[in-house]
Amino acid sequence: MRVPYRFAASVIAAAIASITVLAQTNQLRLVSTAWPPFTNQSPQPRFALDLVEAALGRIGLKSGTTIVDAAQFTPLLIKGPYDGSAAAWKDPQREKALLFSQPYLENRLILVGRTGADVSAKTLAELKGRRVAIVEGYAYGDAVDNAGPAFVRTSGEEDSIRQLLRGDVDYTLMDEIVVQYIADHHSDEARAKLQFGSTSLVTRPLYLAVRRTHPDAQSIVDRFNTQIRAMIADRTYHRLLHVAWILADVDGDGVAEYISQSDSSGPAEPQHAYTLFAAPELAPQAPQKRYMFGGAVYDSWTAVPEKYKNYDPQRPEPGIATVPIYKFSW
Repeated sequence: MRVPYRFAASVIAAAIASITVLAQTNQLRLVSTAWPPFTNQSPQPRFALDLVEAALGRIGLKSGTTIVDAAQFTPLLIKGPYDGSAAAWKDPQREKALLFSQPYLENRLILVGRTGADVSAKTLAELKGRRVAIVEGYAYGDAVDNAGPAFVRTSGEEDSIRQLLRGDVDYTLMDEIVVQYIADHHSDEARAKLQFGSTSLVTRPLYLAVRRTHPDAQSIVDRFNTQIRAMIADRTYHRLLHVAWILADVDGDGVAEYISQSDSSGPAEPQHAYTLFAAPELAPQAPQKRYMFGGAVYDSWTAVPEKYKNYDPQRPEPGIATVPIYKFSW
């Protein structure tokens, strides 16, 4: 039996279209600005991009991010040709064109000074007239840039610390993830030379954003969201953020748990933990700290079984920088 030419051609065209859509949905072209340490060209620190690529990989999607200038970012994000961004903030204009995931990370800038400095400021306005280092590439908008401090743009986190310790600036604004890295890997130097604030002066949640016109946008966002808690529980977040302890609500009961980078955390109760989300529903609400080991939650450090308090030979000793993310000079 002969198949009419037009019918055969239409079948072939439909098959090609199907393959094209499948290829599009298995490969995301993303766009971002250079915004260390969250987004950057590899092999520079790019924590947000690493997390999103890992999560997408777990649901069978490949992705690649093109780094563009800040002025180009929003037009390219909204109009294409890119499918979205792995690290975007929400605003009304973007929400019309994009579907946003649940927040998977927060940007929180806290104040860092030299030992003995007053780091109690609760707002940027309280720093009026002070020289404050901030990494070039942080783009928080005019409301922040004109808030009071005299911002000194630096080439990176290492340069900010260098200028602070030399006395070239009064303070530096540093993302809490970097502060946690310093506390984990340079604890002796941090105690001797630095003073950390406890209040976030700028907080912005980070999202995966996918253009609404993408044929699989809703499915991608939904499947991405399912990976967030799983990646915290299985310690993917610890590995990619280079932190020893994370504070987050893993079991979804509205109360945060302390999660170690391994089930052999050592005998000492943690003094620092990186809080993934500062939102009230993820803040520690229990009367005492809760810990998660081996998939179970314990209501105090004394309740944690001794088998979880052994040393993990793969776990870096406090104060030893085994991960070549930053090269601070002290």
